[in-house]
Amino acid sequence: MRRTALLLTVFSGLAIAGCGATDDREWMKVGTHYTKTDFQRDHRECSRKGDLDEACMRQRGWVAVNPSKSEPPKPTDPLGRSRGGRY
Repeated sequence: MRRTALLLTVFSGLAIAGCGATDDREWMKVGTHYTKTDFQRDHRECSRKGDLDEACMRQRGWVAVNPSKSEPPKPTDPLGRSRGGRY
């Protein structure tokens, strides 16, 4: 009985930890050669208390390829034209 309670507690803790919000954005540097090690270093140094500092990543030259779920989608023109120019 005691073993079952312990296993249930451990399993519940792992399940709760696994359900936490994760940042699944992809990052890249435009026009620059970089390695996986470069990304891991910058990601680690820009992460404090488990939260990624996006400004820190951008300052190091990284660009988010896909927006985070909390970012609203940017308006796009249905014909694919850029905003701000003459049509």
